[in-house]
Amino acid sequence: MLHKFVRKLTKTGEYSYTINIPKDIVKKLKWRERQKLEIDFDDKKREFKVKDWKK
Repeated sequence: MLHKFVRKLTKTGEYSYTINIPKDIVKKLKWRERQKLEIDFDDKKREFKVKDWKK
């Protein structure tokens, strides 16, 4: 089932921005605080994917 959320982009430093993710989604993905995540960005499609980081 597709859920749609509207979030603000917040500047957190000179080179960083933050997007808040709803708590329910974090729980479903079983992510933890300070967990390393990998972000893949596609320039052509202008979209990104976030997934668990693996060594």
